[in-house]
Amino acid sequence: MRAPPGLWRLLLAARGWGRLGAMSRYSTEQRGRPNSPDYRLYFKNADGKYISPFHDIPLFAGPKEDKEIPAKRSKTTGSEVLFNMVVEMPRWTNAKMEIATEEPLNPIKHDTKKGKLRYVANIFPHKGYIWNYGALPQTWEDPNHTDNLTGCCGDNDPIDVCEIGSKVRSSGEIVQVKVLGVLGLIDEGETDWKIIAISADDPEAQKIHDIDDVKKHKPGYLEATIDWFQLYKVPDGKPENHFAFNGEFKNKDFAVEIIKSTHEHWKALLHKKVDGGAIKCTNILVSGSPFCCSEEDARSIVQSAPAFMNGGPVSPEVDSWYFFPK
Repeated sequence: MRAPPGLWRLLLAARGWGRLGAMSRYSTEQRGRPNSPDYRLYFKNADGKYISPFHDIPLFAGPKEDKEIPAKRSKTTGSEVLFNMVVEMPRWTNAKMEIATEEPLNPIKHDTKKGKLRYVANIFPHKGYIWNYGALPQTWEDPNHTDNLTGCCGDNDPIDVCEIGSKVRSSGEIVQVKVLGVLGLIDEGETDWKIIAISADDPEAQKIHDIDDVKKHKPGYLEATIDWFQLYKVPDGKPENHFAFNGEFKNKDFAVEIIKSTHEHWKALLHKKVDGGAIKCTNILVSGSPFCCSEEDARSIVQSAPAFMNGGPVSPEVDSWYFFPK
């Protein structure tokens, strides 16, 4: 008997495979217990090799997963530069899931602070993350480099992405995105760029090409994004965040230049030309990197993590709502 199409999608998701597109080349493997500090989500490529989502997934999403950012492409032909995005937090979720930059192979983990699992607060009228939130692989905001545009150093992470498409994605999913613009967040004195992007397979992707198109076709979304980033740390007793350029969103070309810069910083990191501190650069695919390891070593890293088990309870704080005057 033929299974219904929706059932096939559920079966594929249960096996760690994402939706059609870039994720078909990657899969994930859960280790540890969900909703606990030991939970980890490791990545494999199409050959079944364990890889780092930070270092081994190419930044540019081309037919052959090119390793370099190409020159600008003509909008008249309909072809656009696409980037791979690693989804960490799906839209409407609260758990702060992040690429573990200081662990070998950089799995996604549930972030903690003082031993407690971290959840983003619900600030009226928002619920959790208001986009699919994640990062661009093979980028790094160098904490030892002062950004000429913001006057602040980088935040020591891959560059963040807010994907504004209609689908709710999955943690660990690899999505091919069109870059639309960027917001310059100054987070506790650090430069923390937020790339605005849309999945290439989104129904509205054919009419949204730059940041002004977002204003036209998704009115209120950019304003909500400013509001969200300004206030999201206030429930933790911290002050409101500030923005470069007085909160002005910069356009696509500006954003691509920022991405190129962070990609160059990442290349310097992976070839040991700069001090990465506690960052783990373990990889299996980056040519010429002194941090490249064998498939066997990568497998050992994953197998040393606790086996997967059923998840624990979710903290009731994810249902709390906070109100602040405008």
